[in-house]
Amino acid sequence: MSRSFIVAANWKMNKGPIESVEFLSEFFSLFTKWPKCEIVIFPPAIDLVSVARMIEEKPLRWGAQNCHFEDNGAFTGENSPKVIAELGADYTLVGHSERRKIFGEIDEMLAKKIVAVQRHNMIPMLCVGEELSERESGKTNLVITEQLKKGLSQANLETKIVLAYEPVWAIGTGKVATPEQAEDAHAVLRKMLIEIGGESLSERTPILYGGSVKPENAAELSKKPNIDGFLVGGAALAPASYAGIIKNSQLAF
Repeated sequence: MSRSFIVAANWKMNKGPIESVEFLSEFFSLFTKWPKCEIVIFPPAIDLVSVARMIEEKPLRWGAQNCHFEDNGAFTGENSPKVIAELGADYTLVGHSERRKIFGEIDEMLAKKIVAVQRHNMIPMLCVGEELSERESGKTNLVITEQLKKGLSQANLETKIVLAYEPVWAIGTGKVATPEQAEDAHAVLRKMLIEIGGESLSERTPILYGGSVKPENAAELSKKPNIDGFLVGGAALAPASYAGIIKNSQLAF
């Protein structure tokens, strides 16, 4: 069963509405024809309307970086999954390492967020990954499989789910897992998906790599059988860099 190859941009807390429009205008101009992969933009919440309008007639998809697990209520500063869906989002990120580490989000909360995302017919992109101390102590596989099992514990496994493996030690540090390290982790996650939901879930679930992906390493990483795309941070803030990752990824096909 073939899986879609996805190159997603996580802008984090960067770019306002005007800058997001300028980025996309330049980004569009860098392609004479659209690549075969699926392109997804995750802008800050304040940019969602601007981005949605810009890509309305383009073969791109977009999503939110985070949402609450309730549709409404006294949750000052949070984003409603119901509203995000009404704006037309395809995806919502769940469990990015910065949400886990900086904002204290735990697996049980993330499981509820996945339910909320699916409730509104969006696709959850669940992020998992280990810290440097966990890798050095040989706990990588244990950490990422536990995050995966707990994150999907309440999910509807019959609908599309996307995973992103992001070793925390390689995010924004300039360090990158070797293609072999990334492939090994992805293979572990793919095997765990079989235990969670069977062969079908495992075969149809894209697993993206996130961790200092650049145009220079995109092609080599893309060749690995269990790497189905990228979740790109810093290198997706410049149109030429992001386009370079997308174009170089295609070299593996």
